[in-house]
Amino acid sequence: MDLRFTPEENAFRAEVRDFLRKEIPQEIRDKVSSGRKLSREDIVTSQRILNKKGWAVSHWPLEWGGQPWSPIQRYIFTEELQQAAVPLPLQFNCYMVGPVIAAFGNEEQKKRFLPATANLDIWWCQGFSEPGAGSDLASLKTRAVRDGDHYVVNGQKTWTTLGQYADWIFCLVRTNTEVKKQQGISFLLIDMKTPGVTVRPIITIEGHHEVNEVFFDDVRVPVENLVGEENKGWDYAKFLLANERSGIARIGMTKERIGRIKRLAREVPNGTGTMWEDGDFRSRLSQVEIELKALEITNMRVIANQMKSGSDKPDPASSILKIKGSELQQASTELLLELAGPYAAAGPDRAGEGNELPDFDWSDGAAALYFNNRKVSIYGGSNEIQHNVIAKAILGL
Repeated sequence: MDLRFTPEENAFRAEVRDFLRKEIPQEIRDKVSSGRKLSREDIVTSQRILNKKGWAVSHWPLEWGGQPWSPIQRYIFTEELQQAAVPLPLQFNCYMVGPVIAAFGNEEQKKRFLPATANLDIWWCQGFSEPGAGSDLASLKTRAVRDGDHYVVNGQKTWTTLGQYADWIFCLVRTNTEVKKQQGISFLLIDMKTPGVTVRPIITIEGHHEVNEVFFDDVRVPVENLVGEENKGWDYAKFLLANERSGIARIGMTKERIGRIKRLAREVPNGTGTMWEDGDFRSRLSQVEIELKALEITNMRVIANQMKSGSDKPDPASSILKIKGSELQQASTELLLELAGPYAAAGPDRAGEGNELPDFDWSDGAAALYFNNRKVSIYGGSNEIQHNVIAKAILGL
């Protein structure tokens, strides 16, 4: 297998790199790089710039905004996007519900939702996890009972990321309680403005409002909002989660963070020198780099196999990418936090009267980024569950 890029692929990389650095506002990219919270407007602005270029949903079918890119070009685009610290196109829209509607929705649903989803005219959130159904998602209890031309939905979802911004939610609901639990689930699209939908914030450990609880009390949802067939939602959920897992690795993002750590280490004092002169710190940073390169090669192998087979179906190896990618994201944020040291807790007034700490404003986000990234080994199916997926789908155990 030849892992070298062709001249055409290198030219494509240069085009993507140039566009991202010129067109995406620097202030937005600075926020991403430093781990500071993005506003709703930041995310919308970035995605609409990409969508105008035709790049927000490049992996979708051509008729709905996709690009005729090879898997290698898709990989290059995502890597450059992350290394330029550009916000990823909203995952719920572009990598979750959009591909599901494109693959399993009817023509009316595609026309109604896909263009608005790509342009972030509709902001989606995910209604999968429940208080008693996280990694064991098939145990969900939110019910949808058919009543004429509607389903009546009752139940609760939790860990609903950015639900406070959402216009719609895509939900897994139980429509049949008489069959095996995986067989009685359906995939519903629910307008968040529907009477009976309540969103309550969950404040996470770093003090941010990112996730929510969503309650459904006799919420009436038109039957036309059912995606695919009733009781087939588990199949669509597996399709969605495989797409999500392959994106969680975020190799380019970790590359960008490591590069940033290297630059900052030359500025941060450590004894009579800097952190860059600390052999133990550099050794651990090098170890993360080595493992990241190994993950990158693994990812390239997955892409090469995909090109060889000619299939766009998610590869079970995405579970491997998810496990190692999430571990390396966590390792890099731990190094960044160590680099910030006491400055991470100093607050925005470190340069104020009587405060002699250096003005390392980048360190404000280090602790929040560290705490927030504890979740990446859990969402998209916990890493423990991914080991089971690997054992079954790859090793045949």
